[in-house]
Amino acid sequence: MNTEKLPKEFPASKPEPLKPKRAARIKMLSMLAMLSALAWIAASVIRIPIVPAVGFLGYEPKDVILVIAGFLYGPAAPLAMAGLLSLIEMITTSVTGWLGAIQNVISSCVFCCTAALIYKRWRTLKGAALGLSVGTLLTAAVMMPSNYFFAPIFMDMQMGIGQDAAREIVTGLLIPGFLPFNLIKYGLNTALTMILYKRIRLALSAARILPYTQEAPPSISSIKINIMILAASTLIIIICVLFVLALHGWLFFS
Repeated sequence: MNTEKLPKEFPASKPEPLKPKRAARIKMLSMLAMLSALAWIAASVIRIPIVPAVGFLGYEPKDVILVIAGFLYGPAAPLAMAGLLSLIEMITTSVTGWLGAIQNVISSCVFCCTAALIYKRWRTLKGAALGLSVGTLLTAAVMMPSNYFFAPIFMDMQMGIGQDAAREIVTGLLIPGFLPFNLIKYGLNTALTMILYKRIRLALSAARILPYTQEAPPSISSIKINIMILAASTLIIIICVLFVLALHGWLFFS
């Protein structure tokens, strides 16, 4: 009888745990991918006309998601997301082609990266409000020459009227059309971001997607600041909506 003992099976090796930095990086990339998908859905599904003079432009809340990503992960996040989303939109849903992609990258990056840079320096509600306000004004200013240069090319491609005639039309629309459109659009983005950001950050921290930080008990002054910011954001949204309704002739005063 063979009494030779059979060799024992080697125990299954346990998977090596991820290093903290690598795990955090994977969480960040996963979160940015999810936010990018949400931003693309928002841009594809929601499109609200704002200014009748430039009815081919519509409001979509994509940049709210991008600027929240910038507040969470720094200004490089919305920079990369804006480029990726503009390329995807150009291929899938956009009717403006490469011209619209360039315009989207410019407007999103100026607004979101400016706000994220300022918030990175002052990580407070006041810093967020300052960054978003500066981003709104800077975007409205930058998009004036950008629209002056790119919009006539698009109009000529669509209507075949020549770039000189198209530029003359665009010049007449800069103040009554493009400027109020960008101020309203990014005013709404500012208000929505101020309402949503802290709540999203706290939810992600509680889910351990972001590093958990123990929140100090709210003081009376911080509660007052939160109420003031919420009230100001709500007021901005109401003013923007009323202004849009008035522009479309849907608001009548007796």
